[in-house]
Amino acid sequence: MNSKLDIEARKQLFSEARTYNSWNGEPISDEALEELYELAKWGPTAANSNPARFVFVRSPEGKARLIKHLSPGNVEKTQSASVCVIVALDSEFYEFMPQLFPSRDMKATFIAKPDLIEETGTRSSILQGAYLMLAARSLGYDVGPMSGFDNASLDADFFPDGRWKSNFLINLGRGTPEGLFERNPRLQFDQACRLV
Repeated sequence: MNSKLDIEARKQLFSEARTYNSWNGEPISDEALEELYELAKWGPTAANSNPARFVFVRSPEGKARLIKHLSPGNVEKTQSASVCVIVALDSEFYEFMPQLFPSRDMKATFIAKPDLIEETGTRSSILQGAYLMLAARSLGYDVGPMSGFDNASLDADFFPDGRWKSNFLINLGRGTPEGLFERNPRLQFDQACRLV
């Protein structure tokens, strides 16, 4: 478990991976989405809380509902993607804590603490969305994460009981080069890091 991934694997996950904006539309099976989740679920979260919830929108009816809530610049790329994943957080994730952290009563840590629930849920669900993207890349898929949508209207449509709340979206599938922009630079180590 402590061996370094080979250079090709690291390129696929990070240095040569891109954010895609156009897609070939190849379908993704139920089994492939289950495989994706089964891999992504192992990433660490605060107190093993696992607050993220994933809605895999791929049917024409689901896409039609979703597109109503998108900014105009996100419509075409979402229509052509095989799947658009709504990464949401479950505002009552702590209900699963007896299952997820059986050695201690972690559920009591969160009950009636809305600020802690929001902080933990937001941070860890974003992490889980990132794990999902890396898992997708490791399985040979491309991703296109995005904001650019109306959270309130999307939540009212997809999560009317108010328990789940959308965080961000990930288009998923096999990307095509037409929508790629020239790659932007990143900060250098000495600009972004400190050694203490």
